[in-house]
Amino acid sequence: MNRLILTAAAIALAAVAVSAAGDNRAGDRGADDMGYAARQLLVTDSDVLGRPIEYPKGHPRITSAIVTIPPGGSGKLHRHKVPMYAYVLEGDVTVDYGKAGTRVFHKGDAIIEAQEVAHRGMNKGTGQVALLVVYMGAEGTPDVELAK
Repeated sequence: MNRLILTAAAIALAAVAVSAAGDNRAGDRGADDMGYAARQLLVTDSDVLGRPIEYPKGHPRITSAIVTIPPGGSGKLHRHKVPMYAYVLEGDVTVDYGKAGTRVFHKGDAIIEAQEVAHRGMNKGTGQVALLVVYMGAEGTPDVELAK
């Protein structure tokens, strides 16, 4: 588990470095230019459903977490109020977006999760699912809320 946490921390730092660099993304440059190697994981202006990313108003608040789903487990139906970056560290996660369909994300996939669309993540496999998630929120705005 310590290796998983260290890997997740390194990925989170790389994701923040890539997004903070703007047009000079570290992922576009080699070790000779930046002094380290970088592999882009994701560059997008839309979420997994093709909807534009919308940042909340207010003072920025970035929150990161490791989300785990045991074999056969599932999360509750919820929606994200802010953009959420996710990187699959372990396993395959199936996400049901209701009328928008179901998608499966595999170890090594990087996504921007659907915003304001009710969905549920499930682990249909035999091993644990682990995700590094980074919420790009704002003070006073919940990152996630249960769907009604």
